[in-house]
Amino acid sequence: MANDPFEDILNLEEQFYQEGYKQGQEDGVAAGRSEGRSLGLEKGFQKFAEAGMLYGKAIVWANRLPAVKSRYQASDTSVRGGKETEIDRSSSLALPSLPDNARLEKHVTTLYALVEAETLSTENNDEAVNDFDDRIKRAQGRAKMIERIVGEGAAAKTKTQAPTSPTKTTSRGLNI
Repeated sequence: MANDPFEDILNLEEQFYQEGYKQGQEDGVAAGRSEGRSLGLEKGFQKFAEAGMLYGKAIVWANRLPAVKSRYQASDTSVRGGKETEIDRSSSLALPSLPDNARLEKHVTTLYALVEAETLSTENNDEAVNDFDDRIKRAQGRAKMIERIVGEGAAAKTKTQAPTSPTKTTSRGLNI
């Protein structure tokens, strides 16, 4: 019975299963790499877009701080020599100064340090990714605190909106 002619036919299903499994595994590895790369690029772009948005906010807030504005205005008048220029006309279009608040200045400085592009790591290892995510989360928290102090953005809007009381409608359509 060692040389059974039907042995190959009886094991045909197992042979096809093994071939299909091997082929599926090879295709999965190739597809996994390409899909993983595209997903990684997409997620990386989203993370750096968020970091860029926070970086832009930090720069705008930093330039609106009273200490920075006073330094800019002092150097501007010494350069101009007291003559009216284009800057004088555009100053009415400038954003208002932020309140003179040491805590606010500390928050803006910390936010800027958290999202400064030169200090963010672009390495693709667990430690660098976790550090990047942690810094973005902390920066988002700082941005919310600054928005509340300044009275801008989504955080300030939700804080200032008064809760509406639920009303009941009677059968005649009157609200009570």
